[in-house]
Amino acid sequence: MIYLFYGTKDYEINEEIKKITKNQNEININKYDLNNVTFKNVLEDLETPSMFEGKKTIIADNANMFTTLTSKDSEDIEKYLNHINQDANLILIVHSEKLDTRKKITKLIKKIGIVKELNENVKRTNIVKQKLKDYNIEDKTIDLFLNRVGTNPLIIQNEIDKIKIYKNKDKNITDEDILNLTVKTVEIDIFKLIDYIVKKDKEKAIELYYEMLKMNEEPIKIIVILANQFRIMYQSKELFKKGYSEKDIAETLKIHPYRVKLALQNGRNYTAKTLLKYLNNLADIDIGIKTGKLNKDLALELFILK
Repeated sequence: MIYLFYGTKDYEINEEIKKITKNQNEININKYDLNNVTFKNVLEDLETPSMFEGKKTIIADNANMFTTLTSKDSEDIEKYLNHINQDANLILIVHSEKLDTRKKITKLIKKIGIVKELNENVKRTNIVKQKLKDYNIEDKTIDLFLNRVGTNPLIIQNEIDKIKIYKNKDKNITDEDILNLTVKTVEIDIFKLIDYIVKKDKEKAIELYYEMLKMNEEPIKIIVILANQFRIMYQSKELFKKGYSEKDIAETLKIHPYRVKLALQNGRNYTAKTLLKYLNNLADIDIGIKTGKLNKDLALELFILK
């Protein structure tokens, strides 16, 4: 059988894969990233009989040949779609909201395989309740949990796994457990903080900054993350202007494609000149702190109020 899962909801995609591989021996499951290898490597594995009992499942991530992006793998995938190995499962993953329905290979896989879109929003509260169904946890505690860890389903799952390890015997999860066992990351609010800073909404920017400090985030760490996000938005914006695809930008900057996607989405609100100005200002602050000219606890606050 051949599957194609596409969309921006990585959590839901992973859940679909778990359903397929639920009863399989892990030794029969192999995963490839088509950003790093060609489909010929996948094809070789698909055509090699399993040395162990049971059907093989091959997962091919970043199958961008089904999007508007050009791919050297298009011809090879088309050949495979016309001669599928029935003794192996192939799961193709596309981290994009849409497929290119004009392409021959997209039309072909829709005829012979299972294609599923995973863009719809899933309520994070329901995810938490489902994952902790064997535990006693109040709604207000779930809200506290989500306020700390954010809405990224993969982060939610990782934090829930951590809670389960520590609460293996005690099935009651309290606010105190959430505060002690989970970590609130500054990355959750960083784009919001950037927006407030650029729009000169000093009151909201300072309020959010103080909230971060209350969560024991270090000012220097916030400065570094801010500068990093401004840099990625600026570089992604400039490369996109030159005709680079999201995949090309990710490869050039050596970062995950999803980070490029977020950078381009958020960067649309600002000019390249604005992004570069704030990036340079943060670089000056960093130098000032390291040389002792600026107080690390006041530098970012003054930058926001400037």
